[in-house]
Amino acid sequence: MLHEIREIPLRARQCHERTEGLRLPRGVPYLGMGSSHFATLALKYAGCDLSPELASEYCSYVSRKLKSGVLVSQSGRSSETLWCRKLFSSYVALVNDTASPLARGARKVVPLLAGPERYSSTKTYVNTLVALYTGFGIDCSPAIEALEARQSAYEGWGRKVARRLALEAHSFYVVGSGPNIATAQQAALILSESIKRCVAGLPLAQYDHGPKETAAGSIVIFLGAESSARRTTETAEKVSAAGAQVIGLEERDVEEQLSPLTLIVPLCFLTAYLMERLGIVEPFSVGGKVTQASRTGR
Repeated sequence: MLHEIREIPLRARQCHERTEGLRLPRGVPYLGMGSSHFATLALKYAGCDLSPELASEYCSYVSRKLKSGVLVSQSGRSSETLWCRKLFSSYVALVNDTASPLARGARKVVPLLAGPERYSSTKTYVNTLVALYTGFGIDCSPAIEALEARQSAYEGWGRKVARRLALEAHSFYVVGSGPNIATAQQAALILSESIKRCVAGLPLAQYDHGPKETAAGSIVIFLGAESSARRTTETAEKVSAAGAQVIGLEERDVEEQLSPLTLIVPLCFLTAYLMERLGIVEPFSVGGKVTQASRTGR
């Protein structure tokens, strides 16, 4: 997993160069699951005109035929995303595997160029963000430059925090605001599936509306943001005083709109070093990396 994370800057740069001039549809549903869905949330809260939807719920509970949409999938084989193909007269596919079923049926394919991934979606998640930012006309080159320049610092943070976390905690949260709600949810996903512990990713305001009552004996990682700095500080102080182990993570070198591209990387390293500390070598022991489900009762 460490090898895959260390490839992120190179793969992000390649994706950025290959997607130059890309324009993605505005005002349409962007459907995906897991990491693919979270990436679209980052763009939504960065002010872009798109409608992020969970492919599973959109297919099962909305199911209206539309002219166009965007389907996002690392593998191009996730069942729920494939089910949504029939809902659009044509669709754009953002996919890492250009030979996949999702890619074969698309009007336009955007290759994510992340390369093979055996572990959690790290490279593909970042490259999905790169393609989305570029496709909405946002120059993400400052964030890619930060990835290239600060990779060793991100890894150092992940290694240091992995050593100090008290993993007997009963609750583990990653909390963010705005576009980094996506970062919090992505971090929680990869931590959960990698270290085999329940980790929740929440908006700061949602955490403040109830889950903070579980503070005693918990771990909370707060993702700093300029727009919510005061509330983040106040909440972190409150739950620390109540017995939470509080970790702060902020990005000072990249503006908040672009920070999802960089803030996820130290959290990826944290995940890898926690796996190492816990002696976990098997990335997917209950199910496979690609979720394939059957549709029943529909």
